[in-house]
Amino acid sequence: MQDLYPSRLEDENIINRVDPVVYSKNMITEHSLNKEQLDSYEKNGFIVFPKLFSKDEIKAFKEELKSLESNIELRKKDEFISEPDSNELRTIFNQHLYSKLFDKLSKDPRILDKVKQILGSDVYIHHGRINIKHAYKGKSFPWHSDFETWHCEDGLPRCRCLSAWVMLSDNTQFNGPLYLIKGSHKKFISCAGETPLDNYKQSLKKQEYGVPSLEAIQSLTTPDDLVAALGEEGTMVIHDGNILHGSSDNISPYDRTNVFYVFNSVENTPLKPFRASKPRADFLALKDFTPLKSN
Repeated sequence: MQDLYPSRLEDENIINRVDPVVYSKNMITEHSLNKEQLDSYEKNGFIVFPKLFSKDEIKAFKEELKSLESNIELRKKDEFISEPDSNELRTIFNQHLYSKLFDKLSKDPRILDKVKQILGSDVYIHHGRINIKHAYKGKSFPWHSDFETWHCEDGLPRCRCLSAWVMLSDNTQFNGPLYLIKGSHKKFISCAGETPLDNYKQSLKKQEYGVPSLEAIQSLTTPDDLVAALGEEGTMVIHDGNILHGSSDNISPYDRTNVFYVFNSVENTPLKPFRASKPRADFLALKDFTPLKSN
């Protein structure tokens, strides 16, 4: 199959996106996006839904997370990632496989109906994760496109994928919120450099490959394009798989916690990695392509 998004080559390059951003504009349920919302998502590459989930729901999610964090056996698994310079838990992958509550959340129509509309097909979970940025200790992550990694190392052929995530705590300007570059999803940065063997073992703590240069970021950015995904707990964000995003250190005295689901179209299942000698670990690219059904 032709590689439409070549990357990890000798020289960096910026190419046009060849895939649609929105695959369907039909409103199927009450939870679907309207035309104004779809147009905004298509233009900017993300959309925010303030306080979509109630305080009671968020409280239950937090309690469930504490249960997962305290499970000694689970903490031995590869899915549990620590900070690069400590044993503080940074990420739990595939929370939906270890928790009925987080599995149910992945199929909540407030999320799933929007995702299926944008991607124009049934979807499955490429992977899930809960990101925890501890007060004072949570580290930054550089500007990057998720799709660049999913394409090069997991083998997703097309950019028909996205992330939907819910804030389990307030995301403020001080606690390391997600930053995005509006409109950057319409270009693909072909990054320079070959993929090291088992690159994911390092990149989950500190990403160094598949990272655009300063010059590439500058060429796609104006001051008005830089935005922070801020919101109160219960807020949901959906962002395109190719949008450039990153985050800063958490310098606040409060933890910042978000629960993510990466959804991929069932019509876009992985092939061989396009720029890696072997696929990443299975927990990063799940192989259950069964279409999800709303609760």
